[in-house]
Amino acid sequence: MSPVPLDRSALWPYEDGEPGDFYYSRYGHPTGAAAEEALGALDGGEALLFGSGSAAETAVLLGLLDPGSTVGVTQGGYFGTVVLMRYLERWGLRFVEFDQAGPPPDGVDLIWLEAPSNPMLTFPDLEAAAAHPAPVIVDATASSPILLRPLEHGADLVLHSATKYLGGHSDVLLGAVVCRDDTHHTRLLELRNRTGVGAAADPAWLLLRSLETLDLRVRRQSATALELARRLAADPRVAQVRYPGLGNPLAERWMEGGFGGLLSFDVAAGEEAARRVETATRLITNATSLGGTSSLIESRYRWESDRVPPNLLRLSVGLEEVEALWSDLDQALGA
Repeated sequence: MSPVPLDRSALWPYEDGEPGDFYYSRYGHPTGAAAEEALGALDGGEALLFGSGSAAETAVLLGLLDPGSTVGVTQGGYFGTVVLMRYLERWGLRFVEFDQAGPPPDGVDLIWLEAPSNPMLTFPDLEAAAAHPAPVIVDATASSPILLRPLEHGADLVLHSATKYLGGHSDVLLGAVVCRDDTHHTRLLELRNRTGVGAAADPAWLLLRSLETLDLRVRRQSATALELARRLAADPRVAQVRYPGLGNPLAERWMEGGFGGLLSFDVAAGEEAARRVETATRLITNATSLGGTSSLIESRYRWESDRVPPNLLRLSVGLEEVEALWSDLDQALGA
């Protein structure tokens, strides 16, 4: 239980006729400030909360770039990021996709990485990105600050869909950006204030609750995911397993204490078999999203058929016992 009280107030009285630290909740509130302080300490920067991960992404693109700017964005990452960038092309945004395991392209104004990417589970070359003159943002949703602190490796900003591992219980919609530079923080705060895309007190309070167990949850999910990835990689019913803990030198270089609870695998028998596996699990829930205490599985082909194999299943590992999860996957693959 978070020791910070939940303050749902929309306004606070002036102090001696002048606004105090909090006066109207669109500009900030005590619960949100406490959550931002806690997350900033974990990531090593100044945090800002937003109403969702997509709201945080939008704030970065509109608040830090000008019309005509070009973003270099990782291939095989979260499809909603590219969909958003394509939507903002009408306002003059440009983007080019690149393999984040190598150097970013020349001539871009912002480098957008994912560590690791979702659902292809590639890992970026943080050193090569930091050597580029453009600012670097790392979407660390799938690693969390428990396993990776990108600001310590040259990144300028860290993005989280806090709905996932930071929230951790599939009951909060929230996004966050953590800034290394005061200038970036000021510009994003101004955009948040003007557009009203900040987070309310309730999700901020739930985030505070969840950060208390973040370390325990992420490390257990990581250990279980690594064991499941190894077993799936050895199973002839699986054609390919994607997981940064299976011999990725970049992930091994920068991630500490585990490789996260997210993995994906291709069912060897093809698309129809993958859909049967998806719907045959009994313990693992067939649903979207990731990062919660309960394990989730889904075909990503239904959402991004132009980007992923038709037989790819994404697995978000929860807190269940590894043997129970493997038994469920084994019987589902047998279906």
